[in-house]
Amino acid sequence: MADRTERHGRATIHADGEWREAVSGATREILDPADARPFAVVAEGDAQDADRAVTAARHAFDHGPWPHTPAAERAALLRRVAALLARDREELGLLESRDAGKTVEEGRVDIDCVADAFRYFADLVAAEAPGRVVDAGSAEIHSVVVHEPVGVCALITPWNYPLLQASWKIAPALAAGNTFVVKPSEITPMTTIALIGLLTEAGLPPGVANLVTGPGHSVGARLAEHPDVDLVSFTGGLTSGVKVAQAAAPTVKKVALELGGKNPNVVFADVCATDEGFDTAVDQALNAAFIHSGQVCSAGARLIVEESVRDRFVTELADRARRIRLGRGTEDGVECGPLVSAAQREKVEAYVASALAEGAVLRCGGRRPGPAPERPASGYFYEPTVLDACHRDMKVVREEVFGPVLTVETFRTEEEAVRLANDTQYGLAGAVWSADTARARRVASRLRHGTVWINDFHPYLPQAEWGGFGRSGTGRELGPAGLAEYRETKHVYQNLAPRPVRWFAG
Repeated sequence: MADRTERHGRATIHADGEWREAVSGATREILDPADARPFAVVAEGDAQDADRAVTAARHAFDHGPWPHTPAAERAALLRRVAALLARDREELGLLESRDAGKTVEEGRVDIDCVADAFRYFADLVAAEAPGRVVDAGSAEIHSVVVHEPVGVCALITPWNYPLLQASWKIAPALAAGNTFVVKPSEITPMTTIALIGLLTEAGLPPGVANLVTGPGHSVGARLAEHPDVDLVSFTGGLTSGVKVAQAAAPTVKKVALELGGKNPNVVFADVCATDEGFDTAVDQALNAAFIHSGQVCSAGARLIVEESVRDRFVTELADRARRIRLGRGTEDGVECGPLVSAAQREKVEAYVASALAEGAVLRCGGRRPGPAPERPASGYFYEPTVLDACHRDMKVVREEVFGPVLTVETFRTEEEAVRLANDTQYGLAGAVWSADTARARRVASRLRHGTVWINDFHPYLPQAEWGGFGRSGTGRELGPAGLAEYRETKHVYQNLAPRPVRWFAG
């Protein structure tokens, strides 16, 4: 796999089955966030490259075999892709680590999840009935509802989970019979480039899968507005998502948006009544906030803990957060990698500074760590940070930080806990911790978030829908609804015994 990526070099734009350089000849260096050094060079595409890729996808959809390929054959191809991902797991996991800064183990887990997504959508489409027969109330009428591919799909993916987020779009798009153009983040494109190579190796016809590397303001904007694109699926920040929706509106194309969240992790005192319960809740609060340095759309960045256990809980949490081992993701023993870029670290620093100015209490972190053998001084590292005594008027509590920053709020009653958890413009995910099953389910039913965990945080299932309420976006990924996003629904009504209606006398 590594040899294939190196062979492409600057020719990392893929259109109509061929690898190409950018029309302009521009390139971009891809930096390893652990040391800020370049480790790859890719093409820097623009609107011209996006147009070429859309043209290839349009032709492949309108005149190629893929939209008409039987579901069983499409499913077989997706399963071949899953097998290739398993074959290249180690190399892809390492590439994901270097690209995004996460640990190699996190990268390996991501590749496993990518393969699971391809298998899931293969199984889903292969098991479906060809159509849903509708009872029209007469033996002379045959009425059926069928699903058809939507057409050309523009898939715009984020930098934090490059290959995983791409798979959540590419797998259902292909399962449904679409063609697509994918635009990975310009700072973490490498594993998506590799995936296009695996799709070709698996036997996908030319023009079905196209890729353009380049920035959002040129490539992404052009894909969103392009009249020959039938659907745009975007995962990223709220501001960029609004721009995508605005660009797509004049052509009334389908739009799916996953725009992040400000996710509450609600901890009731009863779960801390035993040492085991306390240890588990603290451990999971760390996982919720600091996996991948908090660069997770569903990160449990808001700890909302019952006041009676707040001091004990936060003291233990901060003590454990101080001991998290930061470093290059490829080093043994490292538990957390760097932030993805210098700009992202500066953004996190600004949020922490604003929180302290507004009265938050720093319990740990809040700075760049010193150098260490496993942690180059030039890398974009930032210590896991716990901010106590926070409240809803603080910017750090309201806005998505996307870094290793955990804010602490407290509550006294169940009603107050629910109110705090729902007091956000977002609604992607949240969790409730309680030893009282009835209470936990009661609170979960009242949380206005697309995914709610009870006594857990972060797991997802490819067969269960993923997406948010409010400004966390529109549409769903994964599950049957994730496949439905990439389809049009058609009703075919056949009169088996046509005769004159005689509505008009003449």
